[in-house]
Amino acid sequence: MVHFSSLILLSAITSVFAAPAPAPTAAPDLAKRATTCTFSGSAGASSASKSKTSCSTIILSALAVPSGTTLDLTDLNEGTTVIFEGITTFGYEEWSGPLVSVSGTDITVTQTSGAYLDGGGAQWWDGEGSNGGKTKPKFFYAHNMISSTISDIYIYNPPVQVFSIDDSTDLTMTDITINGEDGDSLGANTDGFDIGDSTSITITGANVYNQDDCVAVNSGTTIVFSGGVCSGGHGLSIGSVGGRTDNTVSGVTFENSEVKDSQNGVRIKTISGDTGSVSGVTYSGITLSGITDYGIVVRQDYDGTTGDPTNGITIKDFVLDGVTGTVESSGTNIWILCGSGSCTDWTWTDVDVTGGATSTDCTNVPSGASCSD
Repeated sequence: MVHFSSLILLSAITSVFAAPAPAPTAAPDLAKRATTCTFSGSAGASSASKSKTSCSTIILSALAVPSGTTLDLTDLNEGTTVIFEGITTFGYEEWSGPLVSVSGTDITVTQTSGAYLDGGGAQWWDGEGSNGGKTKPKFFYAHNMISSTISDIYIYNPPVQVFSIDDSTDLTMTDITINGEDGDSLGANTDGFDIGDSTSITITGANVYNQDDCVAVNSGTTIVFSGGVCSGGHGLSIGSVGGRTDNTVSGVTFENSEVKDSQNGVRIKTISGDTGSVSGVTYSGITLSGITDYGIVVRQDYDGTTGDPTNGITIKDFVLDGVTGTVESSGTNIWILCGSGSCTDWTWTDVDVTGGATSTDCTNVPSGASCSD
């Protein structure tokens, strides 16, 4: 006679032995994670794009990227390091680019001493930039870069806009050089850093010579540009704001930087007829020299009827602290063109911009600011 308790015990034992054993946890492939891959020459771009997820460190040595081809380093494994060596060149073709695209989390992009990326801009320059003429490739997409670093990169002769920073968070860019001096006669729209839809972007120690905005913040929050030198272009800009799905700019600081031999120094431009907001923007410790058009300019008539500002995009909490320098005699020191009631809570201290004319057609200047310096 089998007791009931014995049947329970026998059933339990049978169940234990019948259950499949848990699958063992696979050991991490340390060799794969520690792989350093070197790519070079005319086939290097394609090989790097195909093998990028097999490498923890990607060395790009004297790449010759074929025409019409993006050096595709998107969707890199977390923690990947990319190192440029020697001179990277790009074949000529009329197309929109980008020449380089990088994305991922905890990515490091840098270069060895003496290396640079040669955009070959003179092949495209026709004086029209992105507004016509030849179709020109944008240079470097830093899209969807999370908790990442780009440092010591040298860009030479960009065809048109250089760094496009979009949908990125906690991205630090350090000691970037953009040298487009050769484009002074025919180069155009060679923006240094265009920032949109991004949070916590820090750019320090940049040296930019170009023919458009040194920095243009189109949308985003918590953005810092510090210790930079901007030459030949259109200055340190907010905007143009408007015309996008995200028309909000907040928490932007430009500090301890120099703008020289440029059209503008400090600039905010919002698109006529659009809606959005600009708030918490600070320019601190900015030195201007050789400014040809406007030392400080805020205009809410951009891309509309000149002199007819609209108020759909508000500009609030705009701080200038220690903005000093000189404008050419043919230029204007300060020009403010605000819509009715759309510019509020401005605080300007230690603003001393001289040498140019005093504007007589400023509009809706908020308290705390002045067109007469």
